[in-house]
Amino acid sequence: MKVRFHRLRTNRKLNRSAGGNFLLFLVLALLGAFMVLPLLYAFVSAFKPMEELFIFPPRFFVANPTLDNFIHLSQILSNYWVPFSRYLFNSVFVSVVATFGSVMVSSMAAYPMAKHSFPGRKPLSDVVVLALLFTPQVLYIPQYIIIAKLGLINTYGALILPAIQSPLGVFLMKQFMTQIPTSLLEASRIDGANEFTTWWKVVMPSVKPAWLTLIIFAFQSIWNQPGNSYVYDEAMKVLPSIMGQIQGGGLARAGVVAAVALVMMIPPLVLFQLTQRSVIETMTTSGIKE
Repeated sequence: MKVRFHRLRTNRKLNRSAGGNFLLFLVLALLGAFMVLPLLYAFVSAFKPMEELFIFPPRFFVANPTLDNFIHLSQILSNYWVPFSRYLFNSVFVSVVATFGSVMVSSMAAYPMAKHSFPGRKPLSDVVVLALLFTPQVLYIPQYIIIAKLGLINTYGALILPAIQSPLGVFLMKQFMTQIPTSLLEASRIDGANEFTTWWKVVMPSVKPAWLTLIIFAFQSIWNQPGNSYVYDEAMKVLPSIMGQIQGGGLARAGVVAAVALVMMIPPLVLFQLTQRSVIETMTTSGIKE
């Protein structure tokens, strides 16, 4: 089977013309540029002086790069009575804990729906798919009522608890877990493993591409959540909340806003670069077949 598949791939490669390869490369390059250019423009804008930000017609690249925008940003942050390190710690702590919780909860919720039969399994799966249609704003009021009843207002729990639930995470993990051969799980049970051990030592390593991808999505979403609906104590606020206040300064702070956008982009980009190689390698080498 592998030999036949290899021959098919070889034949396809031999039958592809040089013009077809060039056209495919050109299309992929254009699509790549379409996705990269907004990030590059945000990076370049952070180093533009004020006069270049409002020049017409606008220029894509900066002519006279400067660090004034970052200096002004640090001056504004130094005027807050809460130090910048406190906001940074709050953001990192909430993002890491909520991302870990989201991956664990999504995986444990998806496992029985993917590999076990129980009453209500199909309606429960339909509810997960239906929940994908709703935006997070729809849940703000019921989530606020629940958090207030639990006494979590102005705590880390108010920022972490709503971020842990993720219909997208459950759906993604369920789709990957469905592809795991049942015989693999039965072999684990015959060896004496209980359900938790089977889930942790057999299922989770087999769906590594899924939870690595889920980490990227969850961290990016949680990192950019301001959490203003649940936290009013200045010492408990996170970076997006403070950056939003700075961005509300109007056109006079256009350069600072560009610097803020670049600062907020850095952690998700670093995480993506750290996990991208593992995601691609695992997706290409972890084929599971009965």
